This record gives sequence, C-alpha cells and structure tokens, in this order.
Amino acid sequence: MVAEQGGPEDQKPQSDEARSAFVPPAGMEQPTGPQDDDHPTSEFALPAGLQNDPSASSGSGQGSGSGPGGGSASDALSSAFVPPSGYNAQHQPPAFTPAHGIPMVRLTKEAPWQDRMRTMLRMPVFDRPAPEMVQKTDDSGPAVPRVLDLTLRIGELLLAGGEGAEDVEAAMFAVSRSYGLDRCEPTVTFTLLSISHQPSLVDDPVTASRTVRRRGTDYTRLAAVFQLIDDITTAEHVEVSLEEAYRRLAEIRRNRHPYPGWVLTAAAGVLAGSASVLVGGGFLVFVVAAAGAMLGDRLAWLCAGRGLPEFYQFTVAAMPPAAMGILLTLTHSTDIRPSAVITGGLFALLPGRALVAGVQDGLTGYYLTAGARLLEVMYFFIGIVAGVLLMLYLGVQLGAQLNPEARFVPNDRPVVQILASMALTLAFAILLQQERSTVLAVTLNGGVAWIIFGAMARTGGISPVAATAVAAGLVGLFGQLLSRYQYTSSLPYITAAIGPLLPGSATYFGLLGVAQNEVDTGLASLFTAVATALAIAIGVNLGSEISRLFMRVPGAVEGPSRRAAKRTRGF
Repeated sequence: MVAEQGGPEDQKPQSDEARSAFVPPAGMEQPTGPQDDDHPTSEFALPAGLQNDPSASSGSGQGSGSGPGGGSASDALSSAFVPPSGYNAQHQPPAFTPAHGIPMVRLTKEAPWQDRMRTMLRMPVFDRPAPEMVQKTDDSGPAVPRVLDLTLRIGELLLAGGEGAEDVEAAMFAVSRSYGLDRCEPTVTFTLLSISHQPSLVDDPVTASRTVRRRGTDYTRLAAVFQLIDDITTAEHVEVSLEEAYRRLAEIRRNRHPYPGWVLTAAAGVLAGSASVLVGGGFLVFVVAAAGAMLGDRLAWLCAGRGLPEFYQFTVAAMPPAAMGILLTLTHSTDIRPSAVITGGLFALLPGRALVAGVQDGLTGYYLTAGARLLEVMYFFIGIVAGVLLMLYLGVQLGAQLNPEARFVPNDRPVVQILASMALTLAFAILLQQERSTVLAVTLNGGVAWIIFGAMARTGGISPVAATAVAAGLVGLFGQLLSRYQYTSSLPYITAAIGPLLPGSATYFGLLGVAQNEVDTGLASLFTAVATALAIAIGVNLGSEISRLFMRVPGAVEGPSRRAAKRTRGF
C-alpha cells in the first residue's frame, strides 16, 4: 500500500530523529483526520468514550459539559470553571459587599469620650472606623514611640488611681487614636500596662509596656487626667501637642494633695464617729469612736513611713477602735455602746473602693485584673480581722462581757442617721482626696443611698442585702449621670457615697462570734457581710450600665450599636 502511493524515496525507512515521538509506529492504526500538534486538546475536555449527561445540567444550559471546557454534572467529572447546577445568572446570590456599600460607623462627638472609646473596644477590629487625627503632628507623621509612651503614662495614673480596667483601656485607646495611630491594642492587668501598634500588615509591630508599682488614692489627680484626655480627644477649643501633653502630665504628677495630713486624720475620725451614730451610738460614742479611728490612722501612717506592707497597716489600724470598745466594756459603762465604737472603726477601714473596682472588672470580662483586685481585698480584710480578733481574744481573757446577740437601735432617729450618713460620706470624700467641687454632690448622693436603704430595710422590712443592692444601684446611676454631665470619672461621685452601706456591723458580730467560739453564728454573720459587699459592688455596676441606656449610644444610627462581650452559653 505504501509502495503504490509514494516514490522510492518515500519507501526508505525514517530515522528516529526524523519521526515525532507522538507518531504511532508502523503497523498501528493511523489516526483519521488532520492532526495539529501545536494545538493540543484542553486538559478539561472529556476523554473519548465518555458522554455528557444533559439531564444533570441546569435548565439554562450553563452546566453543559460538551466540547472543550465542558464537564459532567457529577462532582468528580465537572470542570472547575463550570458554575454549579443551582446557580442562576438572573437570581445571583448577594455579593459580599452590597451595591450601596457597607454603612460607615460614625462616632458622634456629642457623646463623652468614655462611651465612644468603650464602643470602639467592644467593636470587632474590622468594623472599627479609621482614626480621625485631632492633634497636629509633623510632616513625617506621628512619633510612634512618644505617643505610645504618653499613652502608657496616662494609663498608669488612671490604674494607680483605682479606675477599672475597661476605663483605662478606653482612655489609652482614645489618646493613641487622637494622635493618628491606627491598629492599636491596649492591654491592662492589675500591675502591667501594654500597648501594641502595627503600622500595616507588612510592617513589624511596635510594643511598649509599663509596670504600676505604687498605687494611691487621689481623685483630684484622677479628675485632672480625665480633663487632659478630654482635651486631647476633642481638640475643638484647645490644641494639645505631644509636648503640651507631656508638660501637663508632669504638672499633674507634681501637684500636691488638696488636703493636708491632719485633715485626713480628722476625716478618719469623723467617718468612724458618724458610722457609730448610724448603728445607734450617741455623742459619747461618736467621740470615742473618732478618737480610736484617729489613733489607728496615725499608727498606720507610722507603719507606712517604716515601709511595712499594707496588710500590717490595716492590722495595726484596726486595733485601737477594738481596744477602746473592750476598755469601755471592762469599765461597765452603760452610757456608751462598745459594739458601736468597734463598728465605727471598722467602717473606716473596709476597702469598699477596691471591692467595687474588682467586681466591676469581673463583670466587664477582665477576669485576671478582677481576681488580683479581689485577692488584694481579701488580704486587707484578713488584716482587719487579725487586728480585731487579737483585741477581742485579749478582751475575752480579761473578762470583758461582749454580747454577740446585742443588736443596734432601729430606725428611731431617722433625721440624725441621715445627717450622720451625709457626714460619713463627706469624710470619706476627703479621705479620697476629691476635688472640692465634687464633695457636695457625692455627699447628697450618700444621703440618698441611706434614705433608700432605711426605707426598704428598716421601714419596709425588706432583706438588708436586697435593700443594699437597690441603694447601691441608685448610687451608681446618679454617679454615672453626674460624671457624664461633668465629662469626668464616675469614681468621685460613687465611691464615697457607698460608705454608709458598708457591712461594718455584720463584720463585727461575725468576728465576735468567732472570738467567743460561736463559730456557726460568726461565720453566718461574716457570710452576710460578704453578701452585702457583693450586693454593693454589683448594684453600683448595674446602676452605671443602666445609666447608659438613657444616653445616646455612639454609632447606633449609622452603624452597629455598642456591643457587650458574648461568651459561653453552656458549652
């Protein structure tokens, strides 16, 4: 057949070099039709012998696999470029980004910076709006190390002053964003502050940290820091550069306390005397309780000057009031109630501020800081217990007739007790070094708290723990509203106002029961004291959260509302 179709030169055998590797050898069936080696078939084409099933395709015919690029409706044989069978071009699924765009979150400037920054912290990172730089920087951009250092210094003063972890993070977030630093993440624990800034996804992050080694109570300094943050974040009427912010921060650190030492000692005495009147004492009880508290305060200052830890300071400060109460019992005085004297001294020592801050951190999700704060409160309470128990055991050995069943005079002097509660709150505010402009407001808030507690617990016969929670909730509500009106911290309006609600009497009777080997009665009374303290802390936090319901939530109109953390739901 080959010899008939070609010449002699065609009959010569071809070498391997002259023949393609893809040409079938002689004797094999030759392919029919023209072959084009330069244009091979697609790798997605169906092999020979396989047929496409038209019934598996969509009605519109877009799933057809005939021809190159086609495929069967089976998942194993379908092409990667063939739309799925359920896809319809006329009814496409919604795109990831809608045609009208994603609503932009705008944080209104009318809201205080605390609420705006708390909204940012509780918002997912991808939903946070870009920072609006309100402070001027040089042409090269913000000085990242200096901004981070200023942010940490401001956070240190707030955390040392007793602010909650969430409020400290909100303040740090506000300062860093005001100077144009995006992608900043502040982190606050009990003694450590850190902040990280990542310029972009390809740049290395910058992280700085600072340790809070000393803590003190000075609400005047706290208010000054809040005013500085407000000026930095608004900048509508004042321009705060980095140099100006550092200068003002140095002035805040150098400022002396608004009240001298002798005023603080006198305030401690007034606080203890007012607390003794609240629980049924008279004028002589007021004087004796005030003297014991002032002596304990001076001893605590002496221990602090010698470098003793606060645990021993609380132990020493609790001894003089208990000792005076025992001495009155030994003298068989009928005009003075020894239990009221000891209770007044306990009121001046109970760490209500640290307890409220610890419970608030736990309720807002900062469990590490909350655990550390509550552990600190436990150590302080143990120090007070050690000091009082030591004196009570000594009194029992000396033959003092301390009656744990004695209860205080009920609400037979409401006017006197209301005035005593206001005097207690005023003294507490002075001990917290509050500004003089806030003293009157917090004093009235404390009087309202005692009126609510007395009306519910003593007149209405409601459980004292429930009455305490309601009164503390109103304290938190009013304090939060007052602080938002003044654009400052809520602590100066809340902490001193909960002073009349502290469980001094339950603590005393619990310790007395333990000292007289009536452990069951003592532990029951101590459990009541703990429940009352938790009711105060939870009530204050709940009142603060309820107050935000009456305020405009930043970003609620044009974006998502302020989110709280969603955690486990039973799994």
